[in-house]
Amino acid sequence: MSKIWFTSDTHFYHTNIIKYCDRPYKDADEMNYKLIQNWNSVVKHDDIVYHCGDFCLGNKDKIANIAHQLNGRKFLICGNHDAYKATDYMQLGFEWATRHPIIYNKYLILSHEPVFLNANSVFGNVHGHCHQNEHRSMPKNGDPNLYFNVCVEKTNYTPILLSEIEKHYAKWYGYVREESTN
Repeated sequence: MSKIWFTSDTHFYHTNIIKYCDRPYKDADEMNYKLIQNWNSVVKHDDIVYHCGDFCLGNKDKIANIAHQLNGRKFLICGNHDAYKATDYMQLGFEWATRHPIIYNKYLILSHEPVFLNANSVFGNVHGHCHQNEHRSMPKNGDPNLYFNVCVEKTNYTPILLSEIEKHYAKWYGYVREESTN
């Protein structure tokens, strides 16, 4: 049975992200290698991975090179560093890509940057962009319990299962959605 994974802000080939986010790598080559290794250690061929943006910096050849090394069926919610059209990413190794947030499983909004949700919201927001700085880009007056940051700095540089995200929401709302597939 396929599993569903989430990740964000891998920033493949981005040398400066190592310094900006205090990543434990000596250079971009080591970072790329380790991120690919971590990804493929958990994601199997038929699994689904939702990447919440800032996949890779570089030209289309570099993007395709990385995407083709990663296991799973890949879906991209483009981030501010994803410079090409969504349709380009679909030619470079993603099954599907969009520049807009999407609703997944009827209650999760998948986005690159956090979207505003008030305390009465029926949605949760799985997002990236903030890296290890939880409140860097959080909406003012948003309820932090409604958000789940899947940046690699927050997930041990490895994609995270949908079931782990649902545990976060179960803690606040007292239930796990029946639609879960993990």
